[in-house]
Amino acid sequence: MTGMSKEEGINQVMGGRHVVILGAGASIASTIHRPEKSGKRLPSMDNFIDVVGMQDIVAEVPKELFASNFEKLFANLHNSGSPLIKKVEARVHSYFSDMTLPDQPTLYDYLILSLRSKDLIATFNWDPFLVYAHWRWQEFTRNLPSLAFLHGCVAIGYSEEDKLSGPAGMYARRDGGYFEPTKLLYPIEKKNYTDDEFISGEWERVKAWLSKESGSVRATIFGYGAPVSDVEAVSLLSDAWGSKDERNMEQFEVIDITPENVLRKRWGRFIHTHHYDITNNYFGCSLAVNPRRTCESYFSHYQPLTPSEAFRQNNPVPKDFETLEELWEWHKPLIAAEERAGEQD
Repeated sequence: MTGMSKEEGINQVMGGRHVVILGAGASIASTIHRPEKSGKRLPSMDNFIDVVGMQDIVAEVPKELFASNFEKLFANLHNSGSPLIKKVEARVHSYFSDMTLPDQPTLYDYLILSLRSKDLIATFNWDPFLVYAHWRWQEFTRNLPSLAFLHGCVAIGYSEEDKLSGPAGMYARRDGGYFEPTKLLYPIEKKNYTDDEFISGEWERVKAWLSKESGSVRATIFGYGAPVSDVEAVSLLSDAWGSKDERNMEQFEVIDITPENVLRKRWGRFIHTHHYDITNNYFGCSLAVNPRRTCESYFSHYQPLTPSEAFRQNNPVPKDFETLEELWEWHKPLIAAEERAGEQD
């Protein structure tokens, strides 16, 4: 039996949506792969105070409100009405706003080019990496995934007047429409996602994209640990996905360094029987193994229309590109095939 050739796989352009959800682990993995341009580190909630450089502010925190975990510390300050909240918010925004991408390809560049306009990337991260990667590839193609910012982002602002988001600090038009920087910090006990107009809209988008009615057939979780402190977020995602018994033909994927048995239990409510994949690195996931054809690969492998399609050849992207030009050249045949199939740039 003859399998599908690489060229046939490139030219197979079909439907189906892929939703990718990013947590802090995605940005950490990206900076390990290619460090932030000035060498800035991505903090966790447990080393946040030291990495971001908030020791001077913390020194002012009353003893009864102190917590070594930043998320808990912020909740304590918020609940007490402490005036230190403004200092904390400004310091956090300043630290993340100064981050930028290196000139070489990062995991975010690979990720952006692995998907098309039919797909969505939703992120919990404050850093600007996803936004900057998206912006720099718009010079080459407009057939890029949509983005959603579930906890805000330092690079994104929102104009309540125009009901539009855009580059923070810029304007939607000459006579107004200022993109006010989005809120980043929420108290741990109640994130109140629906109280903020921008955040509420972002959640509505991701819920609609995840729903079975949207045509979404693949979902990938990259570096998001579904922390206990974010019960509301996980519940919203779960409600959008629906019962796993109703998603018996969809594929759920996790990219995480956590042991598989832990991940299988953590995401069990999303997984129907054997319809899941787990890998501990980006280049082992569907986005890297079949970039821009992740849904086509799913249809071929799990719902073969002909015997030969069940043996479809993968088209993994090389992980050792040193320049953005090399990365773009590799993706050009895929994008050309999409244009021939009627997908507009």
